[in-house]
Amino acid sequence: MTIRSSIRSILAPTAGKAVAVVATGAVAAALGLTASAGAATGAAATGGAHARTAATSFSFKLVPSSAAISACLPHAGGHATITPGALNDVMKVTLTGMPRNVGFDLFVIEQPAAPFGVAWYQSDIQTDSTGTGSATVRGVFDKETFSVSLGGTTTFAPTHQFHLGVWFNNPNVPFNRGCEPGAPAPIVTPFNGEQHAGIQVVNTAQFPVNAGPLSHVVR
Repeated sequence: MTIRSSIRSILAPTAGKAVAVVATGAVAAALGLTASAGAATGAAATGGAHARTAATSFSFKLVPSSAAISACLPHAGGHATITPGALNDVMKVTLTGMPRNVGFDLFVIEQPAAPFGVAWYQSDIQTDSTGTGSATVRGVFDKETFSVSLGGTTTFAPTHQFHLGVWFNNPNVPFNRGCEPGAPAPIVTPFNGEQHAGIQVVNTAQFPVNAGPLSHVVR
């Protein structure tokens, strides 16, 4: 046996082992990638539509509901911030420039102005001695907000509510402040717990009817 053939016989098993090690590593890596992909797919499949991470908060203004409101309450306005969560959302609504120590009622509504469409009572808001008040509520306040009635006293298909509206709790307050010019008596609406509220004071009419601010919030 020559020296060269002796070297080959010594190195051949080592080279074979090296190739085997490389091949084993490649297979392991491939298996690892497959497992990772499977885990990700499984997580997405089992998470479903309600296993989403929180998104960025969305803020917007509330504006006077009419020229009459702007005239009797020249500084009336509001601000809302919706913070999405994995399962539901937190919405904070603040009113400013309102009469002092007065109650209001917050609704999520289908249309910002009359006839308002489907409306969902959310919270009372009480102003303080500066005419400012706020309320924080938790629920679904995003592009998935909707109501449906399959029967009973009324029937309607799934209907989104993407707007906000705020009403005077006491119908005498806007009447006494001259917010209802020409009205012989206080205007009564059903927008409080007793269905004996005043007129709307602010809403989100700066957004299109079918694309209210809640439609811009995504969980």
